Amino acid sequence: MLLDGPAGARTTLVLAHGAGAPMDSPWMNAVAAGLAARGVRVARFEFPYMARRREGGKRTAPDREPVLRRAWCDAVAGLGGGERLAIGGKSLGGRIASLVADGLGVRGLVCLGYPFHPPGRPERLRTAHLAALGTPTLILQGTRDPFGSPAEVAGYALSPKICVAWIADGDHDLRPRARSGRSAEQNLREAIEAVAAFLVDLEGER
Repeated sequence: MLLDGPAGARTTLVLAHGAGAPMDSPWMNAVAAGLAARGVRVARFEFPYMARRREGGKRTAPDREPVLRRAWCDAVAGLGGGERLAIGGKSLGGRIASLVADGLGVRGLVCLGYPFHPPGRPERLRTAHLAALGTPTLILQGTRDPFGSPAEVAGYALSPKICVAWIADGDHDLRPRARSGRSAEQNLREAIEAVAAFLVDLEGER
């Protein structure tokens, strides 16, 4: 597990990686560093398939959902339980976190690019559990994300506990096009600031 930010922070945000890149990818490093600079304690871990890839170098498909859920449960247990934790992650990591958040009793959920459906397959929704989600949730989504566009997400039945914030012209990594006049750094900074503000709001609810 990788740890960033002040050890004395009142809330720790536990983040899991996406399907294709590890917990210490440049994108995950930038998010962790940005949040740590804003006083957030960030803990990162890897799913078993990614840990095996790190050891053996062979790219393998993600583990099946029960294994991914168990990895999340083990990570939260290893940090003392959900009461003082917020959880989430990039794409796959955030989706699996959303499946276990209520059961683990965590304080909040942060999804950085939620995969509402596979690209080009809008009929294959991954949203059924989101309608009844009881954990305060922030989903940060690029407006060009092929896993879920503003028009598509507007039609989904989502829990009132979920706030979806849109990052202008961002793709699934929140990167904008050059012609947008925005930069990847600007979009990522905006996302990090939104997460930090969300965690502050959670502190106010205690």
